[in-house]
Amino acid sequence: MRLIKYFFQFLFIIFFFSLFKILGFKISSGIGGRLFEIIGPFFRSKKLIHSNIKRAFPEITTHETKKITKLMWNNYGRVFAEYMFIKNFRFEKIDSKIEIVGGEILAEIKKSSKPVVFISGHFSNFELMAMYIEKAGIELSAIYRPLNNIFLNKIIEKIRKKYICKNQIKKGIGGIRELIKFQNNNFSTALMIDQRVSEGKKANFFNQEAYTTTIPAQLAKKFDMSIVPIFIQRVDDTNFKININKPLNFLKSDSIIDITNKLNEILEDMILKNPGQWIWSHNRWK
Repeated sequence: MRLIKYFFQFLFIIFFFSLFKILGFKISSGIGGRLFEIIGPFFRSKKLIHSNIKRAFPEITTHETKKITKLMWNNYGRVFAEYMFIKNFRFEKIDSKIEIVGGEILAEIKKSSKPVVFISGHFSNFELMAMYIEKAGIELSAIYRPLNNIFLNKIIEKIRKKYICKNQIKKGIGGIRELIKFQNNNFSTALMIDQRVSEGKKANFFNQEAYTTTIPAQLAKKFDMSIVPIFIQRVDDTNFKININKPLNFLKSDSIIDITNKLNEILEDMILKNPGQWIWSHNRWK
């Protein structure tokens, strides 16, 4: 039954990908945003999303909660439509401006040849971050979670490897071994830290405990790697700004949980800057 569901989802998405290719980038991004405002709630629990928002903002009104939810679905839909144009982003053949703040930090990392850990969350068009790190000439591997839809996952994996970051590492035990192999060859690592992971540790997130990945902290401790927070925001409908923050260096006395708590604080700050562009549909506090 699930395979049948995934297959029809796949056909639905392929239809819109084909349509978007005809309509062009800006029109497609707008249609994708509006489409997901309508159909998004059928794919993810509105109750869960509202609950997550209220966990982060206990004093928030119902009106403000609905506003953030609508903005989230609009951005999510735009990301969906913009997948059709990832190749154009890669080769800058698109009517979209991407401002890079902190580009000199990437230049310094490239010059030093010492690998770092880039961390972020699912903000705006999050796929563009790894793309621009790699375009800056930094040897990079990116950790990702495969989609549940096996039909769609094949297409998305192909797009990611060809145009976003060629060295994609699946989450899991096998992925950790592959990650260390890349690290030993002086590859930096990029990963999202905003999803719940059962193999993580409980860390503070918006004043509540949430299972959080400890991979960045472990890499920092074991290999003395700096951690570089990176954040993307949608400035307007089709223009973006990527902020590269200064590298963080931790003491040997800092514990795994100390580092993880600090990174969650940074993630919180990113979310507070633009809550409507973060994906609230993850079951983060399960």
